[in-house]
Amino acid sequence: MLKISSRSVEKMMPQDRLYSLRSLDTPMAGKILARWLMGIGVIFLIVLFLPWQQNIRGNGKVTALNPANRPQTVETVIAGRIQTWKVNEGQYVTKGDTIAIVSEVKEKYFDPQLLLRLREVIKSKESSLQSKDDKANALRKQISALRDGLRTKVAQAKAKLDAERVKFENAKNQFERNKKLFEAGNIPLTKYQDMEYKYQGAEADYTNAQIEIERLQAEYLDKINKAESDLNNTLAEQFDTQAELAKLRNELVNMEIRSQQYFIRAPQDGFVVKAARAGIGETLKEGDPVCTIMPQSNDVAVEMYVKAMDVPLLSKGRKVRIEFDGFPALQFSGWPSVSVGSFGGLVEVIDFVNSKPGEFRILVVPDKNDDPWPKQIRNGSGTQGWVMLDDVPVWYEIWRQLNGFPPSLYEEPLDAVIQTEEPKKEKKK
Repeated sequence: MLKISSRSVEKMMPQDRLYSLRSLDTPMAGKILARWLMGIGVIFLIVLFLPWQQNIRGNGKVTALNPANRPQTVETVIAGRIQTWKVNEGQYVTKGDTIAIVSEVKEKYFDPQLLLRLREVIKSKESSLQSKDDKANALRKQISALRDGLRTKVAQAKAKLDAERVKFENAKNQFERNKKLFEAGNIPLTKYQDMEYKYQGAEADYTNAQIEIERLQAEYLDKINKAESDLNNTLAEQFDTQAELAKLRNELVNMEIRSQQYFIRAPQDGFVVKAARAGIGETLKEGDPVCTIMPQSNDVAVEMYVKAMDVPLLSKGRKVRIEFDGFPALQFSGWPSVSVGSFGGLVEVIDFVNSKPGEFRILVVPDKNDDPWPKQIRNGSGTQGWVMLDDVPVWYEIWRQLNGFPPSLYEEPLDAVIQTEEPKKEKKK
């Protein structure tokens, strides 16, 4: 046992017969466990040096890249009461198809012949306006005729005045001569008085001719002023009628447009997916939703929300792996090549402002170089996504996660490069 003798006792005595030796031997289970632990340790060490692709995780939903292809709420423009539904939920409609018909709820528009009556009122106003226009033209002609008559009468009166002036001057001369003769005693008193009488008559006629001119001017000016006053009143009434007519025409156009709003029509091609109002007779206010239309389009994208701290690492064109709700998938975020059931995408839009507290929205479009997205996905379906960054060893990723450090990039994001290069160019200029 102490190996002093060259003759060994161990060969002559089996060790398994001695309990003490059996208890000192290493158990078989321990050896197996040690081998397993060593194997796991070696595998773990190997795994620590494997490449791991860093990523940014986000959740979101399916949407459309073009806002025109997203679900659209159809609203009523006027207040009314639902009279008839023309479509069912899930039915396909084209642009301009009638979805529902509403009736009036405002007493101002209850008259079914309101448009006809408005047209009649407008026609009456147009006739009244034409009459006032004819009256104004007649007054203009009357004023013109009065002015012509004034000129003619004044000319005649002036001619008569000239004739009376000549008579007056002749009578005056004869009277002065006869006066001298009478004072000299050459003619009798009767002849002198006769000449004096003729002189006074000529003077009176001359004065009357002057007064007649003034009377004619005053008379015609009074008539002209009255006609001009009537013309101004007629023009004022005409302008008031034109204003009323314009207001009535505007009201008629508004009523014609309003009558078209009784028919709630589809703004574009798509499917009626949800009716906001049910039944017949429900009252609607201006702007109340009636239903929702999902446009028929192949334009599909994913709306994802990522943390604000990860936004500086994103850039347009980054690859994304997407997992859609309802489609089985096995995703290894760091090893996208071995993932199953996920689909590829590219970052198309990064919002400049946060959409939720601490989160920014990005839009992801299908990657044409990857498998096409399933046709069964619907707008609004939930998604999970991973924006792929650069490769690092697994041990580095574990260390980064334990310390809460952000992912690292070997190259600056494209958007940031563009923004930093522009100030440099401006400085050089």
